[in-house]
Amino acid sequence: MEQTLTEEINLLHAQICQGLADPTRILILYLLDEHPHYVTELAEKLDATQPTVSRHLKMLRERGLVTAAREGNTVHYALHDRRVIQALDLLREVMADTLAERADLAEAVAL
Repeated sequence: MEQTLTEEINLLHAQICQGLADPTRILILYLLDEHPHYVTELAEKLDATQPTVSRHLKMLRERGLVTAAREGNTVHYALHDRRVIQALDLLREVMADTLAERADLAEAVAL
């Protein structure tokens, strides 16, 4: 296997995949796709504590998936690149298709 591909895959895993490894972080990205939010707004919408959401945002920020802008005593978070949402939507389509195929197969076997 090409060394460059291996290095890119390792970087992808470290930067992107680890950031997406928690469902709450994915939900945060979808909320930020709607419009920028403050931590307290995200915590309320996710029914989570502010410290929990802050930890998730820190990980997303460290991986370049979200940006943070200080506004006085608060921080406003925004999605850094909408292509992440497009990639997530594509993965959801793959998952839906796979589940539909499995359901069709299970139905065929049951007959």
